[in-house]
Amino acid sequence: MSRAGSHRASARRGGAAAVPGARQPSMMENVGGDPGDLVVEARDLSLRFGGVTSLDGVSLRQRRGEILAVIGPNGAGKTSLFNCLTGAYRPQEGSVTFWPQPGQSTELLGRRPHAITRLGVARTFQNIRLFPALSALENVQIGTEVRQKYGPLSVVLGLPHARRAERDGVRRAADLLDLVGLAHRTHEQAASLPYGEQRRLEIARALGTDPRLLLLDEPAAGTNPVEKRDLAALVTRIAATGVSVLLIEHDMGLVMSLATTVAVLNFGRMIAYGSPSEVQRDPAVIEAYLGADSGTGPGPGAGGAGNRRELG
Repeated sequence: MSRAGSHRASARRGGAAAVPGARQPSMMENVGGDPGDLVVEARDLSLRFGGVTSLDGVSLRQRRGEILAVIGPNGAGKTSLFNCLTGAYRPQEGSVTFWPQPGQSTELLGRRPHAITRLGVARTFQNIRLFPALSALENVQIGTEVRQKYGPLSVVLGLPHARRAERDGVRRAADLLDLVGLAHRTHEQAASLPYGEQRRLEIARALGTDPRLLLLDEPAAGTNPVEKRDLAALVTRIAATGVSVLLIEHDMGLVMSLATTVAVLNFGRMIAYGSPSEVQRDPAVIEAYLGADSGTGPGPGAGGAGNRRELG
């Protein structure tokens, strides 16, 4: 039985009656490959805000160099999951283990966001967060400074190691601009760049922190078809360097063509996990997007006929 298919019978009973704590471990246990190749593993994450449950026993595994897409209707808990992985939120239950290098594990929960970044986890946001008055190069340099080991006094005194580190940071930032296709924008203000290029600039800045795991929150939002094509090529190049990419995305065409593996959240619960083709056929996923009676209209969080075309 496939990874996604192992839970379909229980999924058909409906999200309200399902018990995610009983279902999710079987999904994760069916993930093949060498356990020593994991880059991150979240187990049984539960996040509540008062009486509202944002994540309900969510588990997730990702392998080194894998492109893993997290999809689901609006309000499914996707960004909450990202916020737990990066230290912005601390869930009431669960654990997140991260392997910066094979055989070297550390717990992420309880760490501050800047400490998690230094460990090797970087992210972008739904709403672009650049320094608009700085140049493209300067924006990426800010990312590279996470790895620099000199203090303000060293800069003021002009010590040799500080000058050398600054030169290295400039070279690294220039290389990353070239990687994302923005070498020709090096000295232009971030605010003057087209929207799609600002998206790629934010990715370059995140890569400046030298991550092992890169989280992209809706990177294709607001982009046109040409920009989506360029983004897909960029993500593929990033993964080829050994950086694992975990992305949230609503464009199903992009997800199905780009992702190695797809995880589906609905109402804070993991309802499917598997290859794009497995997830695309999963009854629980179809129900989450289109409603139980796909012939009568959309269910909670669905987008109607447009979603039908994206999933089919």
